[in-house]
Amino acid sequence: MPILNRAAELQGEVTEWRRYIHTRPELLYAVENTAAFVAEKLRSFGVDEVVTGIGRTGVVGLIRGKGEGRTVGLRADMDALPLTEITGKPWASETPGKMHACGHDGHTAMLLGAAKYLVENRNFNGNIAVIFQPAEEGGAGGDAMVKDGMMERFAIAEVYGMHNMPGLPVGHFAIRKGAIMAATDEFTVSIKGVGGHAAMPHRTIDPIAIGTQIISNLQLIASRSANPLKSVVVSVTMFNAGHAQNVIPSEASFAGTVRTLDPEMRDLAEQRFRQIVSGIAASHGAEVDIEFQRNYPVTFNHADETDHAIAVAEEIAGTGNVIDDIDPMMGGEDFSYMLLARPGAFIFVGNGDTAGLHNPAYDFNDEAIAHGISYWVRLAEQRLNA
Repeated sequence: MPILNRAAELQGEVTEWRRYIHTRPELLYAVENTAAFVAEKLRSFGVDEVVTGIGRTGVVGLIRGKGEGRTVGLRADMDALPLTEITGKPWASETPGKMHACGHDGHTAMLLGAAKYLVENRNFNGNIAVIFQPAEEGGAGGDAMVKDGMMERFAIAEVYGMHNMPGLPVGHFAIRKGAIMAATDEFTVSIKGVGGHAAMPHRTIDPIAIGTQIISNLQLIASRSANPLKSVVVSVTMFNAGHAQNVIPSEASFAGTVRTLDPEMRDLAEQRFRQIVSGIAASHGAEVDIEFQRNYPVTFNHADETDHAIAVAEEIAGTGNVIDDIDPMMGGEDFSYMLLARPGAFIFVGNGDTAGLHNPAYDFNDEAIAHGISYWVRLAEQRLNA
């Protein structure tokens, strides 16, 4: 079947909500105004229970069905990014330095539209928990909501997430079983050598020369330590040292990220990282300090729940418009914490030919709204078949 008639009817109203949210972006956990807007809408729809302040500023609405049954969670994210928007749209950000450059405004609006539909019809047994999460963009808001007892408080049995994908046509979906997005670890390395005159390097311990050797050798993790069939990316994205052309500095530092799709590879990458950094620094007589922080885990789709998500997406979009084995992506997503706590699946919905995510020219494609609402509604109804 195509998109739901009621979802198509709601598209104009939901678009207005989306654009309102877009003009008022908020970062990380400081999404108080967005959360208040979401909670007010949920209450106006007649959602049975609306709880705020979960995971600091998250919102959960509980919609009860016709009869007893399990609870299924549907999640959207609310936070924006610290970028200055250049779209020039009438609904562009009104806050300099902040914009919805990842489409979380669209995710929130689509889930609000689905909540309105589900309250109107209640064509399911059990409960639907609509989850609106803060701080996806680096703040681990998903982890905060899980640690705040959300799963237990609402007796959530399984949980689903959705994200827009630029480049995927509107009306299309993409998903895969297993690892779909990477673990995102970060590192900072400080090297302490001995500074001196650039014309007398033999009297120094040059942290720049040592740092470049370390950075070059870190690429051996992927090429010589990792199983060629396992993915690992080590990227150094910052290097800081020196203030004068004729002075070898005494200190240097670099930072970056490690991305993996497998827990064993994640452990191996960190182990080899520490060995390479420490070993090369010691061989030159330098001191080194390593900060290696494990951030979002792998986003791992559970097999049965992914099958259900594929079936619903094919019902909405048609079999030929659903990629059911998309290549994993090395970007991260903190819905991963919810998938560690409960079985579920994460799917991509097409955003069409738009600027990429985290780009100041990006804007969520409102034509995707009815497709997203239809997916949420049919997934909820099928998982809690009345």
